[in-house]
Amino acid sequence: MRVMVIIKADKNSEAGVLPSEKLLTDMMAFNQELVDSGVMIAGEGLQASSKGARVRFSGATRTVIDGPFTEAKELIAGFWIWKVKSMEEAIELVKRCPVSGDSESEIEIRQVFEADDFGAELTPELRAQEERLRAQSTANYQ
Repeated sequence: MRVMVIIKADKNSEAGVLPSEKLLTDMMAFNQELVDSGVMIAGEGLQASSKGARVRFSGATRTVIDGPFTEAKELIAGFWIWKVKSMEEAIELVKRCPVSGDSESEIEIRQVFEADDFGAELTPELRAQEERLRAQSTANYQ
């Protein structure tokens, strides 16, 4: 059985406040434990909702809504990782997603953080460790 652990956004993460080097270091140590134990398959931080989009479904109508999103009571019901060329491509894919025509539903699209987004806080040592963890976690999944 696989599960996703979702860390809820807060005002700092939505404002684009990046984690400190200490927090990144502590998280790398925790992630190493998870990878070593075979638990971690993939782990990603999400960009702020201001860099996202949603597609609202109402019958056959698809409406694109650009971020940011401010509703604090929103829940996440599922998660995909896709590799796409642009947000526009992701929106087009989501528009084709099968949904029940009986009710409105919404799928949120958020950009995934890349190592370069962390700037100098992700030191060369942490960057190398992150690359090793990614390779090891991918091997655990296969």
